Amino acid sequence: MNRYVVDLAISADEFKRLYAGTATTVVARDRISGKTVRFPASRLRSFVTPAGIFGRFELQVDADNRLQHIQMEENRR
Repeated sequence: MNRYVVDLAISADEFKRLYAGTATTVVARDRISGKTVRFPASRLRSFVTPAGIFGRFELQVDADNRLQHIQMEENRR
């Protein structure tokens, strides 16, 4: 499995476009390789707060680059 780490800062208003059906994909840049990563916005629903989605996320994809797992990394101090 491949692993990507991305930082996301998506306001609540931006994320609402998902529910309206106008935004279905999130595009982010991997912090390690700089590669562009695309994945379904619906996979972020469990991370939405009243402010939106903010944080560093680890994505794991299979050999066909299909998203298998996403998790938010803990805040570092």
